[in-house]
Amino acid sequence: MSTTSAERTAAAATAAQAADAEPNTLVRMTGSGEPEQHIVPAEGPRPTAGKGKVVVEVQAAGVSYAEVQMLQHLHPFPPKFPFVPGYDLVGTITEVGPGVTGWKAGDRIAAMPRQGAWQRYVELPAKTLAAAPADMDAALAVSLVTNGVTAYQMLHRLTKHLRPGQTVLVHGASGGVGALLTQLAVHHGLRVIGTASPAKHDTVREFGAEPLDYRTPDLAAAVRLLAPRGVDAVFDHIGGSGLDVAWKVLVEGGTLVSFDSSVAGYRPGQWFQPHVPALRRTVARWFTRHLGLTGGRRMTMYYVKPGEAFNTDYAELCRLTAEGVLRPQIAGRHPLGGAAAAVRALLDGATVGKHVLIP
Repeated sequence: MSTTSAERTAAAATAAQAADAEPNTLVRMTGSGEPEQHIVPAEGPRPTAGKGKVVVEVQAAGVSYAEVQMLQHLHPFPPKFPFVPGYDLVGTITEVGPGVTGWKAGDRIAAMPRQGAWQRYVELPAKTLAAAPADMDAALAVSLVTNGVTAYQMLHRLTKHLRPGQTVLVHGASGGVGALLTQLAVHHGLRVIGTASPAKHDTVREFGAEPLDYRTPDLAAAVRLLAPRGVDAVFDHIGGSGLDVAWKVLVEGGTLVSFDSSVAGYRPGQWFQPHVPALRRTVARWFTRHLGLTGGRRMTMYYVKPGEAFNTDYAELCRLTAEGVLRPQIAGRHPLGGAAAAVRALLDGATVGKHVLIP
């Protein structure tokens, strides 16, 4: 039976009253600096679903390196302070707005809004949602959103030419993206050399990879000792001059994928500067490759985005996790009020996997 205009108006009024009655707990980032100073708990109005949108009750929100970059105002696309951070989330739909089809209250979803996930209730465009398994632990499910899809698409879309038996170098093999990428590559039959600090080498071995200290003075020579002919692909999240080292160890026809840039050594507020070296090298190597001067080697940059491919790949990651092929690493589960501590732990770099906020 179709609803009348009066009924829809009454339902909207009821939802608005419920939102007014229950404040929304959230976290704001107020400026550049230390997390303890500028990542603060707050309250705001509970959102209602506008046209084409839904309201989601967040069950888990990820903490990522993007928040570190935003905190230091070194992200390539920085929001204006103050704002609610939070790159990705998993939750349950509580309200569906006008014009939304295919979703209903009670559906469990995953989303990558890039900001706004660090709150209990969030309004999201329905077209950006992906279905999340109803029975999967929320922290595991959210670890597969940005980190998992990044790893999967770099391996199976950008470097889909890789074949079992070939060798790849994964930087940060114990990190949020690197741990999943390493496991996916090993599952694909690739030999993986994974860089990490010595304290995390046992974890890298557990993934089936060969660990290497990323602080080794001559990293290219160390890689060549393990792979004398070179490696078929390098996945780099550091950027800067490290991209030149990665380029040196590629075989003819190999691929260098740059998927992030370290902000270490940059002053807060320098905005795009940490990302310029990767962009400059990518453009230069594109030209030299088309002139036939790179031995068939290529360099590309990767940036995850929502869409049909994202939804398909997220579903596959959930399947692999349910089957035990993937073991997402959860570094810590924190309440919303512990967001600053979670970012501090990520800055300190002593943990393995992804930090997650549980509202």
